[in-house]
Amino acid sequence: MRLFCAGLVVILLTACSADRPPLVATDVVVAKPRSGMQVTAGYLTLSNNTTQAITITRVTSSEFASVEMHESVIEDGIARMIPLGDLTVHAGESVTFEPGGKHLMLMQPTGDDDGLTLEFYAGDAVVLTVDVALTR
Repeated sequence: MRLFCAGLVVILLTACSADRPPLVATDVVVAKPRSGMQVTAGYLTLSNNTTQAITITRVTSSEFASVEMHESVIEDGIARMIPLGDLTVHAGESVTFEPGGKHLMLMQPTGDDDGLTLEFYAGDAVVLTVDVALTR
């Protein structure tokens, strides 16, 4: 009976999570670049709803020529930004992009839009698309 109940719980949890997308972005904030500036930052939380790690290999936006994942670090008392390369979001965990830590650097806007679309890739596959209104 105990084994049956454990199996039923696993089935119910699987059924409940089947409606959730594998990767979710919340609390997404991207500021419109200031007048004369060609760069802005993006902040968000990525949550992995699967039982497998998801490795983000790149982020793109048609509204910016380049989007890079960076992290702010302090080395020898000096703040620096370093490119992250790939970013792994482990199964059932979240990664937060926030001021002073991991963040997106969006460079060279291609227009004067009030919104943008971010596409997160794992290899050649888009695993998440997020539409964002730019803040002022």
